[in-house]
Amino acid sequence: MTTAAVIGGGIAGTATAIALLKAGIGSTVYEAYPTGADDAGAFLTLMHNGMDALAAIDAHEVVAAKSFATNEVEFSYDGGALPVQPIGSAREDLLAPRTIRRADLHRVLHDEFVRRGGTIAHGKRLASFDGGVCFTDGTRAEADFVVGADGIHSAARRLIDPDAPEPRYAGLAVVYGYAPAAPHPAPPATYRMIQGATAFFGYTTDPGGTTWWFARLPGAELTGTRETTPARWRERAAARFDGDRNPAAEIIRATGEDVFGGNAYDVPTTPRWSSGAAVLVGDAAHAASPAAGQGASMALEDSVVLAMCLRDEPARVDAFRRYEEIRRARVERLVAVSGSQGAGRTTSEEARRRETERAWLYGHHLEWSSPITASPR
Repeated sequence: MTTAAVIGGGIAGTATAIALLKAGIGSTVYEAYPTGADDAGAFLTLMHNGMDALAAIDAHEVVAAKSFATNEVEFSYDGGALPVQPIGSAREDLLAPRTIRRADLHRVLHDEFVRRGGTIAHGKRLASFDGGVCFTDGTRAEADFVVGADGIHSAARRLIDPDAPEPRYAGLAVVYGYAPAAPHPAPPATYRMIQGATAFFGYTTDPGGTTWWFARLPGAELTGTRETTPARWRERAAARFDGDRNPAAEIIRATGEDVFGGNAYDVPTTPRWSSGAAVLVGDAAHAASPAAGQGASMALEDSVVLAMCLRDEPARVDAFRRYEEIRRARVERLVAVSGSQGAGRTTSEEARRRETERAWLYGHHLEWSSPITASPR
């Protein structure tokens, strides 16, 4: 059996390993962190296309079981609100949008990969690959090819192309919080999106009554450790909405210590996605700011398309080329769209228009049983 070394045990890496296994390719996932997920405090929404990619590898049901539906959205601006509308489409099945903590999604995918017979090795940070994979602890692994799924600060990307661009600050910090019994809970399965005077706020309330919120705070890149405590992130976020005619500051200040924040970065384009026996997926190849909420969904699409290309193309170099041909235009369009939304001020009318224009994004479908030549670009 052909074998792969998957570098990175996040969403992209583990989903790729599951997809490769379905394609008849064995792999071991090598994760730098001792126990798993980085960015553990964040949450995300898997949109229709992300759930569709999971369905292609028979993993949508296990993810749905650990998440909750969020298939409607309400936009408000300067204290007014537009009517609630479906996100993307009115679907209510398991392929409709689902919200989940990033750490829980990591855990679900890890458990599913292991259940299917896969192996995950922790504490393995990539040093080099050349006829094998070398790690910074001095150990080595053998594999037929390498998948770089090691995130936005990818070591694999630099090994494939030493001149690859570094991540770019996206012009904003993002703060996440979880507030049990917060005021102004959102209706079931609904996101409330609020454009404040100087920042953007969104929240949903889970079936247990906890409000999950995020705040996008445009401004200069934060450095050092002064802003890294939950209390400082909470007050920094709340202060941006003081004086606005919306409940954002009140919800933020109702949150305890379950607050996490950080700068947002993107990678608009990576000239080389593969070299020899190595290929990139997810944020290692392309990374969008979080404004469009598509980072995880795009990584899942990558995972499935790469596995299908390797399944259907006899030569690995052709499989890597075909994978990039299918994926590059779509993901770079997403990075550009997300970047334009992230740092600027958005009216509720503009947000609503964008939501209805995203058929190209949400309607993407991957049919595992079809040859890769029939897959959408």
